[in-house]
Amino acid sequence: MAARKRSRFVCNACGHEETKWLGRCPACGNWNTFEESDAAAAVTASAHRPASATTADALLLDRIRTQESLRIRTGLTEFDRVLGGGASLGSSTLIGGEPGIGKSTLLLQAAGSTSDTFTTLYVTGEEAAGQLKQRAARLGVRGEKLHILANANLAAVLRNIEKIKPDIIVIDSVQTLYSDEAASMPGSPTQLRYCTFEIADWARSNSAVCFFVAHVTKDGAIAGPKVMEHMVDTVLLFEEAEGSTRILRATKNRFGATDEIGLFTMVQSGLREVSDPSALFLVRRDGPQPPGVVIAPVYEGSRILLVEIQALTVPAKGGVSRVFSDRIESARVSRVAAVLEKHAGLGLNDQDLYVNVAGGMRISEVGVDLPLAIALYSAATGTPAQADTAVTGELSLAGEIRPVTGLERRLRSVLEYGLSGLVGPHDFSPGESGKATDLSALNATGSILAALKAVFSSPPRTDRPTGAK
Repeated sequence: MAARKRSRFVCNACGHEETKWLGRCPACGNWNTFEESDAAAAVTASAHRPASATTADALLLDRIRTQESLRIRTGLTEFDRVLGGGASLGSSTLIGGEPGIGKSTLLLQAAGSTSDTFTTLYVTGEEAAGQLKQRAARLGVRGEKLHILANANLAAVLRNIEKIKPDIIVIDSVQTLYSDEAASMPGSPTQLRYCTFEIADWARSNSAVCFFVAHVTKDGAIAGPKVMEHMVDTVLLFEEAEGSTRILRATKNRFGATDEIGLFTMVQSGLREVSDPSALFLVRRDGPQPPGVVIAPVYEGSRILLVEIQALTVPAKGGVSRVFSDRIESARVSRVAAVLEKHAGLGLNDQDLYVNVAGGMRISEVGVDLPLAIALYSAATGTPAQADTAVTGELSLAGEIRPVTGLERRLRSVLEYGLSGLVGPHDFSPGESGKATDLSALNATGSILAALKAVFSSPPRTDRPTGAK
């Protein structure tokens, strides 16, 4: 009797597999998304693998030879910062972001900056070669060693890769790639997994650098199966802040930290790196500082950024208070408000709280707790904080100010910007940076009440300004 052919059913929305057809996918909940796929097709890729891929022997860890990872500089300092000092040889990077935010511009500028030293293959499945040439001319990109391929067929891409032997490969975008070996539509989970693996595997085996441009969903997450993010070494997200500001951050990086960010502004000639981040996130005023505004030094990767925390309190409509904050998580705002009510006697339960960070920066580090508390207090009482003083510190539920990392570096950044002092916690390690810092400019406090007295020129008050409930 002939052997029965085994089949599997794959969800074309999320890539979940079942041994029988189902009307609804148990993983993603979509209806009528299962497609039958012959199990034999699952090993199609293995037929194209060299014999060494199946005859390799395991090695003892102590006998494995290693060498320091070499990197390719992209020519964009902010881009290299997020990558961990440049793109590591043999690595693959996935870059996602909203349409039109500048993903292709970023990679085209990087390809142009390295074209005099490294050979680059730029594969575009969304533009014609002539369109890409026009955009390159507008950006001032020269293509001495920059090859353009306007074809989304994987076989054509791999043929050109084998012919050119590029040092850098750019796939724009991975959702347009398709292979005749994978029996599904372009952009389906099967196609994404297959095409991503084939190109990333070539780059890994030939010490090349590969960049994949990826679409995103309406929630801002990279579209496609999550396994695609596991297959690459680095995952970057390109975000739009206020105006023309662009923020590049890493959510995964096998060759560097994930807390670094790159700052750019979009201009007519492309992306321009931000040389003075503090000028981008601080508001310069001619008059006095309004209530609800506090300057905070925050850690972003290896550098300190001075940002302006803004708060506004208004009487709640309908008696139910709400928190409106998309730059600082709402749960943190609610917790800080509760600490103010408990330990500073400031009632905010009948107020709507609006919190913003000037410049559109998203902040998650604990050092923003105390600046947020000062901003909420200032907004609720109508009392402006000292304009030449910055604030930092973690706020505990007991109303205590807890230490934060790099306090001396924060203080030095505050003084270098021209402010007179910093209100922060007691505990820190002097001389941790190896540079002399005027510690007399640090106003160390241990509780929220002490911090309020240090920031405001007048004694703390808990009553609301005239006209507020």
